[in-house]
Amino acid sequence: MLEDLSIKNFALIESVNIEFNKGFTVLSGETGAGKSILIGALSFVLGGKASVEQIRSGCSEASVNASFLLPPVCALDKIECKENIDGVLEPKTARQWLSVHGIEAEDDRVLIRRYVRDNGKTAAWINSTPVTRADLQNFCFFLVDIHGQHEHQSLMKVSEHRKFLDAKAGLTETVSKFTEKYAVLVEKRKTLNALNTSDKEKNQKIDLLTFAVKEFEDAKLKSDEDTELEAEQAKLSSFEKLFSEVETLSSLLSGEEGMGIVELSKKLKTSSERAVNLDGSLKEIDSRIENLFYEVNDISEEVKNYSRTLVFDPERLAFVSDRLSLIYNLKKKYASSVNAPMKELFDYYENAQKELDALSNSTQNIEKLQKEVSELEKEIYKDAKFISQKRNEAASQLSGAVEEILSKLGMKDTQFRVNILEKQGTEIIQKCGPYGMDNIEFLISANPGSPLLPLAKIASGGELSRVMLALKTVFAEDESVPTMIFDEIDTGIGGEVAVNVGNHIKILSKNRQIFCITHLASIAVYADNQIKISKGVNNQTTSTSVKPITGDERVSEIARMLSGDTVSEESLKHAASMLAKFA
Repeated sequence: MLEDLSIKNFALIESVNIEFNKGFTVLSGETGAGKSILIGALSFVLGGKASVEQIRSGCSEASVNASFLLPPVCALDKIECKENIDGVLEPKTARQWLSVHGIEAEDDRVLIRRYVRDNGKTAAWINSTPVTRADLQNFCFFLVDIHGQHEHQSLMKVSEHRKFLDAKAGLTETVSKFTEKYAVLVEKRKTLNALNTSDKEKNQKIDLLTFAVKEFEDAKLKSDEDTELEAEQAKLSSFEKLFSEVETLSSLLSGEEGMGIVELSKKLKTSSERAVNLDGSLKEIDSRIENLFYEVNDISEEVKNYSRTLVFDPERLAFVSDRLSLIYNLKKKYASSVNAPMKELFDYYENAQKELDALSNSTQNIEKLQKEVSELEKEIYKDAKFISQKRNEAASQLSGAVEEILSKLGMKDTQFRVNILEKQGTEIIQKCGPYGMDNIEFLISANPGSPLLPLAKIASGGELSRVMLALKTVFAEDESVPTMIFDEIDTGIGGEVAVNVGNHIKILSKNRQIFCITHLASIAVYADNQIKISKGVNNQTTSTSVKPITGDERVSEIARMLSGDTVSEESLKHAASMLAKFA
């Protein structure tokens, strides 16, 4: 549960410290007051995107701190973490995550801190331990679920429907591993197709690769050789100018043309020694002149030594130029451009060697690959059938659960179905895609007698919002995330529907902390807590303030939400009666 939030110099917020309670909390305020800024600050501290644009104008740093009370210890906390396909432990709860990363909670609480500076640098901590953004996101996944302002629009994308179903079926991790295995199959098939080319094409490829590998081996390239040679070429090409400048420098220092700096600094040193004997207050100046004398002498010696190393070597210049020409020609052939880094050449050489080895031993490789592909196809088909079975089992459960919730949200006769069709094709590679053998799409019939049609084609904005709320509710029953945030879930609804939505969120908040940004009084009156967000101008500076409201202040805010900017006696009475009835 989110207990408190401290925001400093984030967007229009100068400084805010606010405590939060359990249950249902509404965030309200006039349009443009900055309600989404508060959610943006929370998203930032949870590992969201950071940018210098988030820093308040005229400031050098924005920072957000958030304190969370961890959920009570549950059965999942006591289950030993398992490793994923990469051998990395995968925690299932916030407490497990902390244990894996060696971070201790204090009184069942964690403090998350994050800042972004005007130079683009960001940093984050969980308690006193610095963490990466990726780690921060992974940990906060167990604490907060944020439903973004336009997230319900994701229901318009059929590709997202599979993700919802897989989450309900508990298949997210399984499908992810399936995708990795499928990618291996695709690569093996690609290699097999390359090996199965005609003898003529294969021999031509071998000749080309052999020539390329020999070119590389003959060249005996070194890492970063091009940049080192370019620097040396520049020095050798400008020898006369460099020699002239060094000679001038040496002359000015040593005094070959009149009194040089060395001789002058020596005279300065002698005079300062005499002066300090007459007036001790000049001791600091004398010390600085003495340092100057030794520094100038040291510089003079170094310049002389450098001058002795300057020898024009036309043969070396020719060698460097030829060597660079060779490297540039190789880059033209095998890299993206003549300015490409040397790494591209070494990568090409390594890949060419591997491909040449594979082609040279193609007969044995083809037989081996055919066997591997065949075995992998069987595995993938078996896995895909298992995934499909679990999806079909979860589909009916999801449909029934969503319909039951939608009926409470003013969509009583709505039918919701998860349509699962097997991919077309006869071969395993055609029947299976990276996510299995199923094409998945949500269908809906919002009116009695109407046929089931794709959700993306017929649902209105208000219907999409309620379908998303229903889905979030279903997943909330299966998940242990203690805090949920809805950013304007009231899109496209009003009247009795809004009352039903408010009541539904109230019920949902019995077992978890819920925040909701809303413009509708009929949703706000159900909240256990209300926070007003307002924007003002002080000394020609715009800032956003955040304040919990109760009593008469809350009645006035509900009245404003009912009637707009002008709050009348009637709207105040109406607001008071609604709060008495629903709060």
